[in-house]
Amino acid sequence: MLFSGKIRRIIKALAPFIGMFAVIGLFHFTDFVLLKYYPPVMNFCLFFIFFSSLFQERTVIQKIALASDPNSNEAVMNYTRNLTYIWAVFTFLNFLVSAGTVFMSEKVWALYNGFISYLLVGIIFIIEYIVRINFMRKHG
Repeated sequence: MLFSGKIRRIIKALAPFIGMFAVIGLFHFTDFVLLKYYPPVMNFCLFFIFFSSLFQERTVIQKIALASDPNSNEAVMNYTRNLTYIWAVFTFLNFLVSAGTVFMSEKVWALYNGFISYLLVGIIFIIEYIVRINFMRKHG
């Protein structure tokens, strides 16, 4: 074997950070403009995952809910399906805005894709968590 199990786990754990710093370095030290397309591509991929799962028997979020609680009732399944609609719409709108920032200044692009976009995702997570707590109180 090329690497032992311990070294492989360390490399696997560090790979996202190495990749992130490589992308930051490429963007900062070069004029590699294609990196500006990364956020729109990722947002579109997330949109595609959520949207395409709406045409399956179980959506992505329903599968996650079933994995955490195999005895989920019909109310939970309806809630998670509706939640998939919300995430599909949000990721599509986020895709549109991030695609628009590609043609704007680097400061605007960085502000939206490096801060505002993440802030919006966090706000949706917080709102959904509060709604979920209330929903679980009603429907167990």
